Amino acid sequence: MLVLTLEARMYAVSLGGDGAELRPLEPWQADEFLAHIDRGRDFIGQYVGLPDRVTDLRSSRAQLQAYADKAAADRGRIYGIWAGSRLVGGVLFVTMDVEQGTAEAGCWLEPSAVGKGLVTRAVRTIIDWAIEERGIHRVEWRVSTANQPSISVAERLGMTKDGTLRESYLYRGERQDTEVWSVLAPEWRATRQAS
Repeated sequence: MLVLTLEARMYAVSLGGDGAELRPLEPWQADEFLAHIDRGRDFIGQYVGLPDRVTDLRSSRAQLQAYADKAAADRGRIYGIWAGSRLVGGVLFVTMDVEQGTAEAGCWLEPSAVGKGLVTRAVRTIIDWAIEERGIHRVEWRVSTANQPSISVAERLGMTKDGTLRESYLYRGERQDTEVWSVLAPEWRATRQAS
């Protein structure tokens, strides 16, 4: 089982034989992060608000700094997915409450990296870490009901659909239904042992 040492600031975790890696995203990478968002802005922005928040170098650095602050407070994390030397997507813990044993995971990907299983492999890695190293009991996945690729990730990860929050999220002026998926630590461990 892969274990991430998140306190270490320099590392890369292989996501498989295709050369893809999971690495921390930090404020000093704001230029690369902005270029990545620019490449996938319309695609990523279909369901994720990240492109609306990251519009220039200052906002790119601020977004990464906000997650650096969350990591320092043990309240969230952000990681990039690299294909070779190119940042193509990312995964994160939007929230993490170690005391309550809960976390919400999320993802985004630019079009060039779609269909390669990168998000599923990356989220699997961070869920392993959250459960085994941080003692998280419940990991949630919140997704627009219209975002079938993200729903498919939840299914591949063995998550259970808890329900739908009707018109719970205002996105670009329209109310969106949100599906809530989750996996509990005992379920995760049982699935991982069976595979």
